[in-house]
Amino acid sequence: MVDWNTLNPQVIDEFRANDGRVAMFGDKPVVILHTIGAKSGRVRETPLVVVPDGGEMLVFGTAAGAARQPDWYFNLRAHPRITVECGTERFTADVIQLPEADARRKVEAQARSVPQFAAYVASAAPREIPVFRIARV
Repeated sequence: MVDWNTLNPQVIDEFRANDGRVAMFGDKPVVILHTIGAKSGRVRETPLVVVPDGGEMLVFGTAAGAARQPDWYFNLRAHPRITVECGTERFTADVIQLPEADARRKVEAQARSVPQFAAYVASAAPREIPVFRIARV
């Protein structure tokens, strides 16, 4: 299992050194979410692959197939207005959780097109994968 607490700082450094590109994610677009800790109130930086969706961006809480929601999920639920790094740009956004039925459709579509994503969904079951829309403010 991947230790994201160790890997994330390396991913963030690579993201910033390469205008938002990260080799381990190939051509997939990556952002860094600057969330506020639900309990600590401290800023947390989380790199995530985003999925373009009709001019917007979606993030999926797969937690690499873990049985528990990712920590950033709880942060977004508590503090949905965040800063997002996308390439060399930073902007303020509201991150909105999709309703369960909409999220399920997005998860199913993503699982059909990305085998690794499908493996994460299967591994996380019966946990539902949350989906958030990044909406610029």
